[in-house]
Amino acid sequence: MNPRVPRARVGHDRWLVSYADFITLLFGFFVVLYAFARADEKKQQQVSHAIDTAFHAMGMAQNAPGASPAPASAGNSSDQDSTAQSAQSANSVVTEDILTPIQIRDDLDRLRLDLTHSLSGQVASHSISLEMGRDGLVISLREAGFFQSGSAAPKPEALPTLRFIAARLGATPYDLRIEGHTDNVPIHNAQFNSNWELSTARATGIAQLFLELKAISPDRISAAGYAEYHPVAGNATPEGRAENRRVDLVVLPRTQINFAAPASADATGTWHKVTDE
Repeated sequence: MNPRVPRARVGHDRWLVSYADFITLLFGFFVVLYAFARADEKKQQQVSHAIDTAFHAMGMAQNAPGASPAPASAGNSSDQDSTAQSAQSANSVVTEDILTPIQIRDDLDRLRLDLTHSLSGQVASHSISLEMGRDGLVISLREAGFFQSGSAAPKPEALPTLRFIAARLGATPYDLRIEGHTDNVPIHNAQFNSNWELSTARATGIAQLFLELKAISPDRISAAGYAEYHPVAGNATPEGRAENRRVDLVVLPRTQINFAAPASADATGTWHKVTDE
């Protein structure tokens, strides 16, 4: 008869070893996450602002007024304030200094397409036009859509559109020159003695509105009145005079680029004017 073989003793606490290993790994995992989160909060905020600005440049802004003359999204003052603040924050991250001339030209053209789409209703009604001028992007605000005849105060129904434009331009690194223009019909009323005064008052009024919205830094804004001396159409017809009565928002890059001239870029991305020789 074979002797009995004693059974091996079964340990019921071996799971503690695996459990301890799991807890140690989990603790290490959360320590690493915490270290990454605290590594450089400022740099993460800059990356976030840069991504937000890139989406705006691609025409993916969430506060676009759509196709209506009085955008509904611009009716909430708190939303407008937050849009203006985020635009100012973006300005501190994305600067024109890091862009080459060819990138500036392309960026302004994307801005033109973005605003043309966002303001399609106003563009279709001819109260706004957008084109590349000699100095940069020109956003023309026609008198019929934004001012009463002989008045420098914007119409109340035009304020949402002006707020949207201010916030959108505030998200760019460029300067803004606001130009007032009139037709050649002399004016003399209780407020203004000449077209010079009217055109200047309209330009400075828009500038003051943009400053009150705090969407654009004051050192980036300038205003000028040109009266009837920079027409874009003839003053012999009512249609021509209507085109001349306008306020132009000229988006200006600080880099000297002649936008009206044909141009080419070399391999380094430097922009050159093409001359006929």
